Amino acid sequence: QVQLVESGGGLVQAGGSLRLSCAASGRTFSTYVMGWFRQAPGKEREFVASIRWTAGIIYYGDSVKGRFTISRDNAKTTVYLQMNSLKPEDTAVYYCAASLSIVSGRWGYEYDYWGQGTQVTVSS
Repeated sequence: QVQLVESGGGLVQAGGSLRLSCAASGRTFSTYVMGWFRQAPGKEREFVASIRWTAGIIYYGDSVKGRFTISRDNAKTTVYLQMNSLKPEDTAVYYCAASLSIVSGRWGYEYDYWGQGTQVTVSS
């Protein structure tokens, strides 16, 4: 079992920044890929970013490239999502996920565990 707890969400004006954190506990030594997804009301879940834990291979969704940065702290078993130049369309619940397999991390079905989510609201 892997437990994931997200934090750092909130309300921010357009153009502002937020940093999300996802603290992992439990079988973290078995975790290969960590990712962030988001879901806005009435929309499907969207891939945001993923990172392979040891190799550091990173992918981003097209809508966040150049604005968001995913990173990890191996010692703290924590993954971060730095979000800059936020737009109202970034408003969503952001979820952290963990995969015990070596996968691309770009698809929700690749993940074994999910956090409960943190709300990000960007006002115009």
